[in-house]
Amino acid sequence: MRAAGRPVIGFGAGEPDFPTPEHIVEAAVAACRDPRSHKYTPAGGQPVLREAVASVSGHPIEPSQVIVTNGGKQGVYQAFAALLDPGDEVLVPAPYWTTYPEAVRLAGGVPVAVNTDESTGYLVSAGQLEAARTSRTKILVMCSPSNPTGAVHSREQLEEIGNWAVEHDLFVVTDEIYQHLVYGDAQFHSLPAVVPALADRTIVLSGVSKTFAMTGWRVGWMTGPKDVIGAALNLQSHLTSNVCNVAQAAALAAVTGDLSAAMSMRAAFDRRRRTIVSLLNDIPGVVCPEPQGAFYVYPPVRGLLGRGRLPRTSAELAGFILDEAEVAVVPGEAFGTPGYLRFSYALSDSDLAEGVSRIAKLVREVSV
Repeated sequence: MRAAGRPVIGFGAGEPDFPTPEHIVEAAVAACRDPRSHKYTPAGGQPVLREAVASVSGHPIEPSQVIVTNGGKQGVYQAFAALLDPGDEVLVPAPYWTTYPEAVRLAGGVPVAVNTDESTGYLVSAGQLEAARTSRTKILVMCSPSNPTGAVHSREQLEEIGNWAVEHDLFVVTDEIYQHLVYGDAQFHSLPAVVPALADRTIVLSGVSKTFAMTGWRVGWMTGPKDVIGAALNLQSHLTSNVCNVAQAAALAAVTGDLSAAMSMRAAFDRRRRTIVSLLNDIPGVVCPEPQGAFYVYPPVRGLLGRGRLPRTSAELAGFILDEAEVAVVPGEAFGTPGYLRFSYALSDSDLAEGVSRIAKLVREVSV
């Protein structure tokens, strides 16, 4: 539609709208000129980057417990490929990032959704997880701060869930890529740091994409027990070998530098977070919870469905909004929970206000 000249405003992209900080770019430029970057390096990542990642992990690990991956998504796939046998079940709190259940299926596992909703702030409890556990349950997936909801589990909640996982001898795959994007009184806590007894059964996924506006650089990492990391490294050595050396140099500059650019970005997201929540809550039929992390809001839109000419499903509503208002959003069906829409607020303040106003105008015109 944009290629055809239509002024579409997109709330769909899960990436910061800021450029990569200049010192990181300059590190990549220097790496381009270094002949060492033109050669193969260890499949698991350059040793200096693995050391840097280990040093900022938040709990004691060795560089040998780190693999540098082609974005966080490769880490997701390799974690499940290393751990799952056919038929093993994986508890996936919903709403979930769309890749989790697909990566489980690719590894021969069975994803089991554990539904949450806005009444609990989209936070899963140990009681809900226990109700979903069976003799085939092997892994629990966690993501805090969350994509798509922006929910952040407290230390007490993570401690309860972690101790439950220890009790039942489960592995945990925890996605912590939004760890620096928390707002208000919310605080990020890494699960293996909160429950050290779980550290030898926890795989942590992270990367530079969100914190440093580096989604296109494709550098993530996975950390965890040596046997699991060793298996994943064997897989990666045949799957992709090493991550691009220039991108690794950029990631090293990011990990070892300060967070000033990231904090400026977070301040802008915080402002937009409060703005979009207020604007969406002004639309009759929409009740938008305030997220505590990441850069998404996930309002239920069941109050809109079927009103006047509005469609009866959130997937159809997203298409209707795109066609009629030229605004792109992602329906809850993509995240396992129909009846919701996900809005990324990683876009300019002016586009944010214009996009929501278009939706509000459309709703007023067609819902009577």
